[in-house]
Amino acid sequence: MSIAAFMFRRGASRGDAKRNAATAYPAGVVCKADIRYGPEAKDHLLNVYYPEGTTGRIPTIVSIHGGGYVYGDKEVYHFYCADLARRGFAVVNFNYRLAPKHRFPAPLEDTNRVMKWLTVCADKYHLDPERLFIVGDSAGAQLASHYAAIAKNPEFARLFSFTVPEFSLLALGLNCGMYDLPAMVQGRITGIAADYLGRRFDRADPRIDVLGAIGENYPPSFLLTANNDFLRENAQPMADFLSEKGVETVCKCWGTEEKPLGHVFHVDIRLEEAAEANDHQCDFFRNYL
Repeated sequence: MSIAAFMFRRGASRGDAKRNAATAYPAGVVCKADIRYGPEAKDHLLNVYYPEGTTGRIPTIVSIHGGGYVYGDKEVYHFYCADLARRGFAVVNFNYRLAPKHRFPAPLEDTNRVMKWLTVCADKYHLDPERLFIVGDSAGAQLASHYAAIAKNPEFARLFSFTVPEFSLLALGLNCGMYDLPAMVQGRITGIAADYLGRRFDRADPRIDVLGAIGENYPPSFLLTANNDFLRENAQPMADFLSEKGVETVCKCWGTEEKPLGHVFHVDIRLEEAAEANDHQCDFFRNYL
């Protein structure tokens, strides 16, 4: 593991633990925890959330957690995903294999495993593969954008070893993310990029050219960021790129000079601005139901 990944893990884990210790679980939301979706006892676990009293299938959000490909799990996003479910969705919150032990494309393979599990277990957990949305933040936003390109572009999908199951991906929520993966491997591959891809990764590998695989059938996308988000500069260029491709896109930034907001602020459901941002994103999703 790189020094950058070690320092990132340490800082992020402290901040996430502090935030979650002060957060209350939303009332009226059921959580079905620690469901196995793949062969690994820890890495392939997921939670499902839905409103109390739910019957039948309801619109479903799959959340891909952030953490620079080297950190994070479903517990970090427990309150956030429950809060999304409070808005009338079933929400799938899952662990995936992390770098550097598991490198690219392991998180994409695991996302596909979740999608296969979802199509099989839909009725049991009120999930609807025909009304499906994906959200992700930070590295999770990159993974969400990447998997959506695979799901929507059969030629791109053939570059991967897995087969995408049948589902209808209606829209994406791309939050505080980085989207140009080849930009990570310009020059010498170091730090977290090396943890995820490997120092000797082939820069010409077409599997990382996500932007090159995006066409007009790419899902409508809602991008959010914050004025003190260290990845803020990636949001508007991605929104402009999608719009130029004919993809319906919204890009919003939260935070003011008096009240600056940082990276993945929307996960802290105690914040008024997080509630507003998540409301806006879910309203965007409802436009496609």
